[in-house]
Amino acid sequence: MARVTGSWLTGPSADSGDPEASEYRGEHIGLPRKGAGSLVGLPRRIAALMVDWVISIGIAALIVRPDPQQIIAESDPPPGVAEPTAFEAVSAALSTPTWLVWMAIGIVAVALFGFTPGQYFLRLRVIRVDIPARVGFLRAFGRQVLLTFVVPALFTDGDGRGMHDRATGTAVVRSR
Repeated sequence: MARVTGSWLTGPSADSGDPEASEYRGEHIGLPRKGAGSLVGLPRRIAALMVDWVISIGIAALIVRPDPQQIIAESDPPPGVAEPTAFEAVSAALSTPTWLVWMAIGIVAVALFGFTPGQYFLRLRVIRVDIPARVGFLRAFGRQVLLTFVVPALFTDGDGRGMHDRATGTAVVRSR
């Protein structure tokens, strides 16, 4: 006897129900298929984020100048717990300053120039998808706050934009 309902092994039906299936990422928002102005994939966006994070660590280290010996000497671990290593002490001292520098770089650079240093090195930029204008402070701020949570950037829509970009009306595109 044939099974009427199917199972989870059968997968979705061939018809997605979307009458306007796009041929390429970015078609629904009016972006070109390839070249300058086309949407960027996740690997390049992650690489730009890592460059920005390394720059932020360097700037935070210059500002804070953590001394691992002093941090270890001032630590008071409970009995049975080892003292932190120099790496752990410096990492703990730089965690919040690094985040603050990363936030400042992301907000100011995107609002003023349309890209962060990491995006510049990887030839990317952030654009508004509704009108050809600068991203602006509020959108840059909202985008950076959502990026802090990481998860919105991992989920993408049909065009390949992260949920943080979709929420702020922006997109990361190739600049050249």
